[in-house]
Amino acid sequence: MMVHIWINSPKLGNHYVRIIHMASTTNSKIIKASPEKVYNAFTEQKALEFWLAPNKMQGKIHDFDLKVGGGYTMSLFYMDKTAGKTAENEDRFTAKFVELKPYEKIVQTIEFHSDKSEFGGQMTMEVFLEEKESSSTLVTIVFKNIPDGIDPKDNETGTEESLNKLARYMSDN
Repeated sequence: MMVHIWINSPKLGNHYVRIIHMASTTNSKIIKASPEKVYNAFTEQKALEFWLAPNKMQGKIHDFDLKVGGGYTMSLFYMDKTAGKTAENEDRFTAKFVELKPYEKIVQTIEFHSDKSEFGGQMTMEVFLEEKESSSTLVTIVFKNIPDGIDPKDNETGTEESLNKLARYMSDN
C-alpha cells in the first residue's frame, strides 16, 4: 500500500511524503513427513508443479535450476475464467533462490511477469522447516513485500490451499 501525504509546516515549508507499506503474510501447517522429505518437495520440479498452485489452478514449471542464484519460472493457470496477472488466465513468475539451507530453510525472491504496475516489484518467500514429533514437520511460509495488486488475504488463502495440497502430496508419496 502506498500513501501520499502533503505536509505544510510553517518552520519546514511544504513537503511531499510518500509512505510505502509492503504487505506480508505468514502461514503454518504441520505436515506428516520428515523435514528432508518436505524440503525435497520444495526443491523438486514435479513436486512443485503438483502442490504449489492453489486450488482451481494448475502449475507448470518452464525451467528449473536448484542452486543459490538459480531458480525457476512457473506459470499458474486458472482453471476457470479468472483474469491472470500475466495473460488471460495465467500468472507467470520467476523465482530466484537466495538461500538454500537443506531441511531447514529456503528463501526465494519472486517477480511476476506483468505489464500491470500493481504486480511489480520483488516479493520474498521464506520457508522454515521445523522438525516435530512423530516424523512431522512444521512448515511456515512468510511472504514479504507483497505487491499492491495482490490482496494479502488472497495470498494467505492461496498459501493455505497450497500447504493443504503439500500435505496431500506428502501422504501420497
